[in-house]
This record gives sequence, C-alpha cells and structure tokens, in this order.
Amino acid sequence: MNPPLVVETKSDGCADLAAVLDRCVDKTRRNLPDLVAKPASWSRDPRGEYPAWDEAFLSIHNWTTSFFTGMGALAFQRTGDPWFLGQLEKLLPIYDEKIGQCADETMHDLGFLYSLYSVALFKLSGERRHRQSGLNAAAVLADRFVPQGQYIRAWGRVDERDTEYAGLAIIDSLMNMPLLYWASAESGDPKFREIAIKHTDTTLRHFVRADASVFHAFRFDLVTGEPAGGDNYGGHSIESQWARGTAWAMYGFVLAFSHTKNRRYLDASVVLTERFLGLLDEELVPVWDFRLEQGNDPVRDSSAAAIAVCAIQELEALGWATGVMGEYKRALIERLCRADYFDRDPACRGILRNGQVGTRQGEARNAYTSWGDYFLMQALAREIGLEVSWW
Repeated sequence: MNPPLVVETKSDGCADLAAVLDRCVDKTRRNLPDLVAKPASWSRDPRGEYPAWDEAFLSIHNWTTSFFTGMGALAFQRTGDPWFLGQLEKLLPIYDEKIGQCADETMHDLGFLYSLYSVALFKLSGERRHRQSGLNAAAVLADRFVPQGQYIRAWGRVDERDTEYAGLAIIDSLMNMPLLYWASAESGDPKFREIAIKHTDTTLRHFVRADASVFHAFRFDLVTGEPAGGDNYGGHSIESQWARGTAWAMYGFVLAFSHTKNRRYLDASVVLTERFLGLLDEELVPVWDFRLEQGNDPVRDSSAAAIAVCAIQELEALGWATGVMGEYKRALIERLCRADYFDRDPACRGILRNGQVGTRQGEARNAYTSWGDYFLMQALAREIGLEVSWW
C-alpha cells in the first residue's frame, strides 16, 4: 500500500467543505423543478446539461434519477428548507407507477432508485406513502433473485431468457442490497434480508479475485446456476480492474457489514479499500481502469473517487478505518473540490467534472455524471457532520 500522505490542511478546512456543499445545494435547488416538471433519468452529459440525456423515467434502463432526489434529501438536511421535500413529493406518482403497472420494466438498480427516494423521504418526513413505495420496490427487486446460483439478475426483464443478460449479475448490485435490508427491518419479513445475504455471499465468492481485484460482471448457467465465469460491461476487459467497480464493492461490502455484522464482508471491504488506495498515483483521482493496456487513454474517473470516499467514511463510522485510509479520504475530498473537478459555475447543472462513462464496451470518455455528483455531495455532507441514514 502507498505510504501515508502528507496532506496540507487549511485551518478553515471544514468551513471550506461547507461552502462547497452549499454550492451543491444551490445547483440542486435549480435542478429539481425542471426534473419534477419532466421526470427523466438525467444520467450524464459532457457539458453537465443533464436534460440533454433524453431517457424516460419509466425506461427499463433508468437507474439514475434518484441521484437527484438524493441530492434533494441532502439539501433539505443542510438547509432545513421544506421546499426540497415539497419538490420531491411531486414525484411520488411516477415512482409508484414504475413499480406498479411498469414493474416488469425494471432492473436490479431499484435499490439505487428507491433507497435514494422512498427510503430517504420516509426517514426524513415520516410519510407512510413513501414507506409503502419502498416496500413495494423491495418486493419487485426480490423477484429478480435466481435460486439456482443464488444471485440477483442485473438487467433485462426477468421473464426474458433469450438475451445476453440472462444469468448475469454485476458488482454494482451490492449498492442495491440496502433496500432489501431496510425492507426486512421495516416489514418484519426476513425474506428480503435472506435474499440480500445470499446474493452478497455469491458476489464475495465469485467476483472478488485472489489478488483483491474485482470482476465487473459474472455469469451463471441458466439451468443449474453453476458459475460460468467473469464478464465485463464497465471496465476495459474481463480480467481488468474497473476503478468504479472496485469502489462499488468497497462501499457495498461495508454497508453489508453494517446491516449483518458478518465479519467476512468487513474484511472484504478493508482489503479492497487497501488495494484501491495502493493503486492511486500522484493525481489521486484514479484512472478509470487500473489495468489499462499500453496505448489506451488514461481517462480519470472522479465518480470512483467520490464513491471510495463514502466507503472510507462508512469504515470510519464503524471504527474500522486505518489512519492511512483517513489521510487518503481527506486528500481525495480536497482533490475533488479543486477547480479542475468541482464546477462552481451556477450556470452549469453538473457538479463534478471528469467522471468516466463508456462509449462502448471497453472504452471510456469523461462527462459529468449524476452518480458522481451525488456521492461527492454525500461525502461532503458526512464530512461536516450530517447524517446519511438511507443506506
């Protein structure tokens, strides 16, 4: 692992982070009315103009709308302004529609969508309609569980078998499991928790390699459930190490530990975090894939850095982060808040520049990303002492 960093800390560092968070709040205040007026996925854009990503909210591919609702929840916590909750309330009918008459057109990222909307709003407002919406979403997500193989299918309709997505799970799925843990605790039904644990065990068994690198995707035999081998939709290649996939795993496993107290999940998160930090260079923000072949453009991924910060914060909150992890956390936050990554321009909807997105499998380019924006805002909020309870 890298030696401890020497980090220059400003005397008013906390105040600086608060000011950066407030700029995120300002952008959220601008974005929410337009998103509410025309709900869509608002996934990513090279200029930070998210409405240009014209994908419908009810599309089966939508996994990103709730990064904006999550930012609204954080903005409410920061300001106490009920306007933010009022804006988010207006989206409830379309969230209910997605898991009602459109339930077949969903995928495993229901966890992202409903943890950062229904669970967050229920915890912040106590409104039981959001509780029910979250429970309904958890039930739809649980229906994606494949007993043969003990995994949650990532993409495609669950009734479609003649597709490349049949038998496929991906590492990002770990971030969707908190919805199931919450649903079990809230409803008293153990099945949601049991499915989450079985899927997490399968992910730990098959996705994490002996050298603490991570497959992005993994396939299972449709009939027997036997493991068929790794695959890739996010990184450079099947055997490479996608930086964001590692960050999802770091955070997903420590969240699993927080819900279950299973030490194997904690150990996995710690090892993966040490591996991630040990692969960083002087830029700190990681290259999008740690195993790029020579001649490939070393595109950086600010979103992976932001997610990694959140993972380290969770380890800290549970008392398991090392001093070196804390030093890297502070250095990564400071790096992301500099002008080449953090966009202070109020005319730009986006917050965090230079997140990695794919043009096609195995390639990458930079854009503002809704997930990068959200996880940076969450990291800033937690760093100044705000609670984030929806995971």
